[in-house]
Amino acid sequence: MKTTLYYFTGTGNTLVVARNIAAILGDTDLVPIAALMKEKKNITTPEGRIGIFCPVYDMGIPVMVREFLQVFSISADSYLFAVLTLGGTGASALKMIDRAVKSHNGRGINAGFMVRMPGNFPPISVPPTGEKQRSILAKAEKDCNRIAEEIRNNRVVHPGMTPGSSLLQFILYEPFAKNVHNAGEKFSVSDACTSCGTCVSVCPSGNITLNDKLPVYADRCELCCACLNYCPVQAINLNMMFGTEGRGRYHHPAVTPADLRKQKELVHE
Repeated sequence: MKTTLYYFTGTGNTLVVARNIAAILGDTDLVPIAALMKEKKNITTPEGRIGIFCPVYDMGIPVMVREFLQVFSISADSYLFAVLTLGGTGASALKMIDRAVKSHNGRGINAGFMVRMPGNFPPISVPPTGEKQRSILAKAEKDCNRIAEEIRNNRVVHPGMTPGSSLLQFILYEPFAKNVHNAGEKFSVSDACTSCGTCVSVCPSGNITLNDKLPVYADRCELCCACLNYCPVQAINLNMMFGTEGRGRYHHPAVTPADLRKQKELVHE
């Protein structure tokens, strides 16, 4: 059966999970949500299995993914599943996807899965390194194998009860969604910047340009922190909560800036 996976990624975790599951299922296309949303039109999915892949942000989903689900149409008999990556908690994000799909399609997802990956938001926690990072990635690969088999068998896995995560989502998510596009105001650039343009390349929303050889942020930020984590000289900082100076950086070791640049191009992998 043909499978189509729609994905959004910031630092590569979600892309690797999607690639791993696609490799196991075979006959699978990976379609970047960021490229589709540049076109601003209704999206009708092909026949077969359909997957939605994205990270968890503030116990919910990236705003771009939420907007995508508002123009996302799927047939009633398709097997629809979601796979979320997260560094902490946020199972309520599966319920958010289920509700969003129902509101536009009259039906929800058939199954929802979560894969724990290394955290990538330094203002909250220092990203894991060394053996701890390798252990998390090894466990995630095993989880991908298990999830792929469940998908292959079209298993129904409804999102479970998430009282703690749902409460935090109720408190945190709407303020996040309301203000996220202006989050670029909270980034700063140090004198270490070499004007390499990596931040421009990896930004999924095309929110960054170089002006006088320095990054300038517009009003389309998704707070994915790709710019922060991929900067080769750690010249970019995010001035939120505990800040990011001296708190390390993380992106998936198998995902390059070139991989993220392709996220803005409508080319199936």
